[in-house]
Amino acid sequence: MINMKAEEKKVAIKVVEMVAGYGQDVILNHINFEVYEGEIFVILGGSGCGKSTLLKHLIGLNQPMAGNILINGIDITAGTGGNLHQVLHECGILFQSGALFGSMTVAENVALPMQEHTDLPASSIDNIVKMKLAQVSLTGYENHLPSEISGGMRKRAGLARAMALNPKILFFDEPSAGLDPVTSAELDQLIIRLNRSYNTTMIIVTHELPSIFSVAHRVIMLDKRVKKIIAEGSPHYLRDNSQNLFVRQFFNREIE
Repeated sequence: MINMKAEEKKVAIKVVEMVAGYGQDVILNHINFEVYEGEIFVILGGSGCGKSTLLKHLIGLNQPMAGNILINGIDITAGTGGNLHQVLHECGILFQSGALFGSMTVAENVALPMQEHTDLPASSIDNIVKMKLAQVSLTGYENHLPSEISGGMRKRAGLARAMALNPKILFFDEPSAGLDPVTSAELDQLIIRLNRSYNTTMIIVTHELPSIFSVAHRVIMLDKRVKKIIAEGSPHYLRDNSQNLFVRQFFNREIE
């Protein structure tokens, strides 16, 4: 995959000297990075390194102990009320399980964000739902319950719901978790296609190497031992050229 040129891109997300953890337990210590508009940016690392912790902070679920998180130039660590609400409205989230409501049909799940956050008439919402489901190849499944479709289809339905409000930024939490290799590859191709079609900024938390090499423009790698970012760049470059032994082992699936 061709690397994006950072100098040509506007910053969508900027993390400055962020310290994060729980209680007195520091998980991430003074980390800094930027995500550029239209970039597919992957957060990776070994178990317990803080990937999920970082994601929760980026989507506003948790507040950092110190430092700042800026989304489209607005500091969400200082934002309150309508200001913060508006920033987070520009973000969509695909949770690991899809997080669909089991008692609601696929169409009702996708419609929910628009019903809650817009004044659109029902007819317009219905049309948008059909369009979003078509974008993820789920036309014809509007009236199915989540239990009536496959795991991969639930992920795609969750993605359609995440896109319902046309977010500028999409977050993905382990999108390939629980999927077979073929379904996972299909989801990777869908992510690439949506990114190219709409220039949506995408931040993905994953440890699945095939997906990382397939979709990522750039990655950061966290290490729980130092509680910091130990590598940043193209996954292909890091695999072949990193001077850090742990980074090379991770990308090449090697052991000491």
